[in-house]
Amino acid sequence: MIPTGHTSVMASRREPPDSLDFFPTPPWATRALCEHVLPHLGLQQDMQFDACWDPACGEGHMFEVLLEYFGGGGWGSDIFDYGRDYRVEDFLDDRTVIGSPEDGMAPEFIITNPPFRPATAFTLRALTLAPVVAMLLRTVWVEGVERYETLFRDRPPTLFAPFVERVPMTKGRWDPDAGTATSYAWFVWVRGRAPQAPFWIPPGCRRALTRPDDAARFGVQASSPLFDLAAAE
Repeated sequence: MIPTGHTSVMASRREPPDSLDFFPTPPWATRALCEHVLPHLGLQQDMQFDACWDPACGEGHMFEVLLEYFGGGGWGSDIFDYGRDYRVEDFLDDRTVIGSPEDGMAPEFIITNPPFRPATAFTLRALTLAPVVAMLLRTVWVEGVERYETLFRDRPPTLFAPFVERVPMTKGRWDPDAGTATSYAWFVWVRGRAPQAPFWIPPGCRRALTRPDDAARFGVQASSPLFDLAAAE
């Protein structure tokens, strides 16, 4: 097992000074992937033994939840140092070392909530590195001629899984009481598999998959070098 993980993630903070596209993922949205979407694809057993990588992990809101399900552990990384001891590296840089920090093992799953603008580049690179890739993105990401010609025409997702209920995301922090008019979906690729019919993530996940300790784990206030930087401006 690849030992990683942090037990507390600060989500009450300002956005980074350089305005990175940081929208922490509500814990229940990641659990919906692990309890509904991946099992729909028959990947439950793989999750028990395989490792995952979140290459845009921010402060760990998604990655720490993935560790609840992946028996092989995993690791998180991001281009910016959020002060949470994750690897600091640019996923889109070809010089980035691929593999776990401990033994160099390549991941079987790459799962992330990527920055929206380079999300296509994130996906294309991830598809060369792992057999299973899952991207959490706005449902409108399925549209666009350029994206179709660059990605979807030749590499359609194995599964398009939109949420029936909204997934509220707040820039720079996780607010468990937030609302949103934006719709999100999981886009999942499984190497060697043909596309399947869309799978609607059922309603009620927000209530059923939110755990009593989520607020303490992901919403606690803590010191943050980013907060100090922004406050000094």
